[in-house]
Amino acid sequence: MATEAHGSESSLAFHPMDQFKPVSLFGDGPIHWYTVTNVTLWMAITVLAIVLLLVVGSRGRAMVPSKGQSIAELMYGFVYKMVEDVAGKDAIRYFPYIMTLFSFIVFANILGLLPLSFTTTSHIAVTGVLALLVFTFVTVLGFVKNGSKFLALFWISSAPLAVRPLLAVIELISYFVRPVSHSIRLAGNMMAGHAVIKVFAGFAAIAAISPVSILAITAMYGLEILVAFIQAYVFTILTCVYLKDALHPAH
Repeated sequence: MATEAHGSESSLAFHPMDQFKPVSLFGDGPIHWYTVTNVTLWMAITVLAIVLLLVVGSRGRAMVPSKGQSIAELMYGFVYKMVEDVAGKDAIRYFPYIMTLFSFIVFANILGLLPLSFTTTSHIAVTGVLALLVFTFVTVLGFVKNGSKFLALFWISSAPLAVRPLLAVIELISYFVRPVSHSIRLAGNMMAGHAVIKVFAGFAAIAAISPVSILAITAMYGLEILVAFIQAYVFTILTCVYLKDALHPAH
C-alpha cells in the first residue's frame, strides 16, 4: 500500500516552470548562442505568422477586405493612432519600428497559448533585448535630435532650485531602470499566467476536482488571451512615451 501511495504521488508530481526551459531541438548537448532551440523555433514561427498576416494577407488590398486584411488594417490603424496620440505627429516617421514591436509581442503572446507551443516573451532574454533596443534607440535619438538639450529631461525646472539636483539624480536612476521594468513586466506577466494554467492542469488528473480544474483552465485561457493583448499594448505605449521624451525632453 505504501508503494502504491508513493507511486500515486509521483504520478501527480508536476513542475509548472519546466515549460519555460530552453531545449535544443537537435541533440541533448549544451546550449550555445548558435544552438537551435524551442525558443528560436517559436520566434521564427512568430515572424512567419506576422509576414503571412500583414504582408501576404493584405497583399490584395481589396475594397471589400478579407478577414486577414481586416485584422491587418485594424492593427495598423490601432498602432498608428497610438503613436500619433502619445508621441505626437513628428513621431509618425518611427511608426514602422513601433508596429514591428507590437506585432512581434502580440503574436508571440498569442502563439504561446497554443498546446505544445513555447511562449518566447516569457523569457527575460527575449524581452530584455527588446527593452534594451528601445532604450538605446530613444537615447540615441534624443541626443541626435536635441544634443545637450536632451539632458533637460532630467532637470525639472518647475521644481524649487534647492531640490532640483536631488530630483535630477532620481530622474537619472529611473531613466536607466526603464529597460529593467520594461522587460520584467512583460516576461513576468506571461510567465505567471502560463504557470497558473500548468498548476490547474496538474490538478485535473485528480478525479474529485477535475471539473473545477477544467473550468479554471478555461477561465485562465480566456484571461491570458486578454493579457496577451494588454501586455503588448503596455509595452508599445511605454515605448511611445519614451519616444515622446526623446523628441520633446523638456519638463
